[in-house]
Amino acid sequence: MYRFILFVFALLAVVFLSPAKDERSSLRQGFVDLQESVPTLIIDLRYASGDNFVGKRIDGYEAKRGVASQQTAQAMRNVQANLVDYGLGLKVFDAYRPQSAVDHFVRWASDPTDTSTRADYYPDVAKKDLIPEDYIAPKSGHSRGSAVDVTLIDLESKEELDMGTRFDHFGPRSHAENIDLSKSQRASRLLLRTVMERHGFKHFSKEWWHFSLANEPFPRTYFDFPIQ
Repeated sequence: MYRFILFVFALLAVVFLSPAKDERSSLRQGFVDLQESVPTLIIDLRYASGDNFVGKRIDGYEAKRGVASQQTAQAMRNVQANLVDYGLGLKVFDAYRPQSAVDHFVRWASDPTDTSTRADYYPDVAKKDLIPEDYIAPKSGHSRGSAVDVTLIDLESKEELDMGTRFDHFGPRSHAENIDLSKSQRASRLLLRTVMERHGFKHFSKEWWHFSLANEPFPRTYFDFPIQ
């Protein structure tokens, strides 16, 4: 009986006195929290709120937390260090994206009755053409953990630089090399692209904000763990 009582007390001590598990540190192997890896980043995860082209929080985004592969985080750290020389920094709109979120996008794009966000996000493209024209795809590099959606900010004011369109504006004006922009807008896009490419990223021609790590660690794996 005495041994049994000691065993019970020992068990209770393990349960009640052990440190609580830090849920923020429990990520899929090979992935890290971008804010923890690069503290100076501004994280504005649009899909974890209703401030996006769908108009509601997207499946798989359970927290406003930027997540990416370790290699992507290291490259972002290098980009951020480089941008300090210009008095600038990065704002991150999206990084790792669960496959369930991509599926949510596809369902939305396939619903012709919901056009409530057209004026703000796709005024020049018919909704039925968003998938055929590759603005929305059934598979995304974001789900491989090495793609990011970013813009430039002024480090002092924290204001975004004028890139010619808002993030997730679907249409020709968002094409990376569109020349129908002001000189300052074109210069800001070129600076973002130049610094990102200098540190191992490649750009997507239809979205000035989208960059993927050239040597990504999971080139054929599409993950679906939620962002928590």
